[in-house]
Amino acid sequence: MGLSAKTHLRVRFSETDQMGIVYHSNYLVWFEVGRSDLFRELDLPFTQIMDQGLGLAVIEASCHYRKPARYDDDLVIITSLEQMSSRSARFKYHIYKGETLLAEGKTVHVFINKEGRLSNIRRYPIWTRLQAIIEKQKKLG
Repeated sequence: MGLSAKTHLRVRFSETDQMGIVYHSNYLVWFEVGRSDLFRELDLPFTQIMDQGLGLAVIEASCHYRKPARYDDDLVIITSLEQMSSRSARFKYHIYKGETLLAEGKTVHVFINKEGRLSNIRRYPIWTRLQAIIEKQKKLG
């Protein structure tokens, strides 16, 4: 799809175990940080989606750990929107320290309404803006 964002992050001590290695669940937190930054870069902060009564519920998450991240490492998270439909979105993530790939993963989400039920984003005003962004990126890309 061509929509991606870079997030810079420094590993905090609280994200590590006693050996100074990042605890595995923090990578999923970093995926969320990357997703939020991607929406912000698209000038569509996630709060605008939530203001319309929508959410993105995670229905699948995976992470392949290649090398450990450690306390105080300077990391780059590259988040890409791989696919989006009126009901779901799939994101891909790559976490680097310098040129070294430390982890890669994906998440799959569904759009839900305030009641937590599956929802069609095309029924909400935000769809027009999102669709324009996607179409623009397709042309660039």
